[in-house]
Amino acid sequence: MADEGALGTLQLHGFLSQGWVTTDYNNFFGSSSDGGGSFDFTELGANASLRPREDLLLSAQVLSRRAGEIGDGGRPKLDHGLLDYQALSGPERTVGVQLGRVKNPFGLYNQTRDMPFTRPGILLPQSIYFDRARSLALASDGGKAYFEERIGDAGRLRGEVGFGRPQADEDLQGALRLDSVPGSIEPRNSAIAQLLYEHDGGRVVAGLSAAQVEARFERDGGADGQFEFEPWILSLQYNQPLWSLTGEYALRHSSMEGLSDLGADFDITGESWYLQYSRRFSDDWEWLIRYDSLVVDRSDRSGRGFAAATGLPAHARYAEDWTVGLRWHPHPQVMLGAEYHHIEGTGWLPSGDNPDPSETRKRWNMLMLQLSLRF
Repeated sequence: MADEGALGTLQLHGFLSQGWVTTDYNNFFGSSSDGGGSFDFTELGANASLRPREDLLLSAQVLSRRAGEIGDGGRPKLDHGLLDYQALSGPERTVGVQLGRVKNPFGLYNQTRDMPFTRPGILLPQSIYFDRARSLALASDGGKAYFEERIGDAGRLRGEVGFGRPQADEDLQGALRLDSVPGSIEPRNSAIAQLLYEHDGGRVVAGLSAAQVEARFERDGGADGQFEFEPWILSLQYNQPLWSLTGEYALRHSSMEGLSDLGADFDITGESWYLQYSRRFSDDWEWLIRYDSLVVDRSDRSGRGFAAATGLPAHARYAEDWTVGLRWHPHPQVMLGAEYHHIEGTGWLPSGDNPDPSETRKRWNMLMLQLSLRF
């Protein structure tokens, strides 16, 4: 392909969103419970892609995200930057590899979770798509292989297997309650895989995702901790022209070894699931209702054992969230959203926004508004 032809494939896109969050108790994405709410929820992204050859794609996105005390406070960072080579591409089968910083294939929404127009609501189900420790799930530095197989006249099977180092950051250190311990989280080589089947042009979608993620907490002046995270997630979705029904169920085994002197070792299996119904009632309007459930430890669902052992609130070990949302598209490049959450438990609350768990409330409510633009 000539240089002029390659430049003709260049695509530039971007998005900007600004949110407002208010809660009656507890804080989410900033000091949301302080009367006037919080405007500390801003997303800004710019992406580019170029196809120098028919079998080669270059793609990258830079993301700036501010969400209270989570993450980098709006500092721009490379969300993904990859080379995608398709060794085989035909009407029945596609086989390829991606190298660089690649998005992790996890559940239905993880690879596009930071683009407001691709999310079903302002906030994804927090039981599975954690914002309090989001860096672990987003992307990995390494590569992945993928294939896509057309099955009959109506089916499509896609598989992905990736290896690399995840972007474990300070948000994971905070979620593990190690933010006051001198040291840092350092990711190790990890693996992730997904198998996704679509039938009848996406009318039915079914997927299975699994990962083995490893990281080390390198402590200053003490023994290091070894962290492991092994999630499995089953995804199901049924789509009609005017409505969609989506559900996902996850089991998450996680452990920490080597920090027994801090009382920070653990070995638990958590459980998450949600059921979501969304409805488009005109070309410009849509609404959703969702129930979302998180249990940090299946052997201690109520959190009473955790409370007895640590003195911290039992409600920090689970969360049940009823959500209703409404979105309006006055223009293809403009979206306005509103979302109300009624929550019992604080299992997915960010520790940075709530440094003292004993001051959190078991039952709380949250209202979110968001304006999103894209180009």
